[in-house]
Amino acid sequence: MRNDPTGRALQLLSLLQHRLWRGAELAERLEVTERTVRRDVDRLRDLGYPVDATPGRDGGYRLAAGAHLPPLVFDDDEAVAVAVGLRAAAGAAIGGIEDTSVRALAKIEQLLPDRLRRRVSALHASVVSLRWAHGDDGVVDPDALSVLASACRDHEEVRFDYQRRDGDDSRRLVEPHQLVTAGRRWYLVAWDLRRTDWRTFRLDRLSRAQLAGVRFAPRDIPGGDGAAYVAASIASIPRELETLVAVRASYEQVAEALSWVDHTPVDTEADSCTIRLRADKLDSLVMAVVRLALGAPVRVVEPRAVADEVDALIGRLNQR
Repeated sequence: MRNDPTGRALQLLSLLQHRLWRGAELAERLEVTERTVRRDVDRLRDLGYPVDATPGRDGGYRLAAGAHLPPLVFDDDEAVAVAVGLRAAAGAAIGGIEDTSVRALAKIEQLLPDRLRRRVSALHASVVSLRWAHGDDGVVDPDALSVLASACRDHEEVRFDYQRRDGDDSRRLVEPHQLVTAGRRWYLVAWDLRRTDWRTFRLDRLSRAQLAGVRFAPRDIPGGDGAAYVAASIASIPRELETLVAVRASYEQVAEALSWVDHTPVDTEADSCTIRLRADKLDSLVMAVVRLALGAPVRVVEPRAVADEVDALIGRLNQR
């Protein structure tokens, strides 16, 4: 490595991506002099990598944000994580991100060495993603998501159009506090300025999000955080459909899979439980049961219509 400028530059680039390094630390790590480190840093800059240098006793070098994204260097675990994340993003509920993720994934997988490609393939083969029944239902506008994320970060009021569950449309002005994901659903937790109360908004029902240009002081979200508030809000929505399922596992073992489902434990034993699930749509109820079945054997006790839909969906998944 000491006499290989190219290999040394790649190792230097990998190190600079993670934290601030003092020149002496880099020289020791690369087994070269600090003068050589400075030359290697200049070489990276000539190649377009924005390397910041901070003078002084506590100063050092690190890779900074630039005007464009330069080539990055990943270690084995990082490369696998990026590939798996892109595959998951390809099935996300954000409009337009599917094709972009697939293109990026193809580039990554083409460059992976065989040992890493086998790891990624094994993960992909072992994980099945459940697709929602309605094609574009629940798809989030990526521009709206970007506006809301920035507004949450900067504590800036936002205006947007919103369609309620009953179909009525309204224009809202809110103080956005947190974005929450629940499966394929995205929610915004915000203080509604005109209703002077906390509200949750489904992002797939939200459009024309615009920054209002007014900053606000953050408030304390009821329940402690956005996830707890959304979970409580979902549980309070009136449900028209329900099903009773028998699970061959303890309630504690399946509690996480039920965290975003309106449910009530009916009977619990050491190695089994009976649970009543509720939802406002049949496909939502079926998806909840199938997700539960991914972690433990499940039998739908009633009604028969739900049992038939669950059997049909599981049969389609097994044919893939």
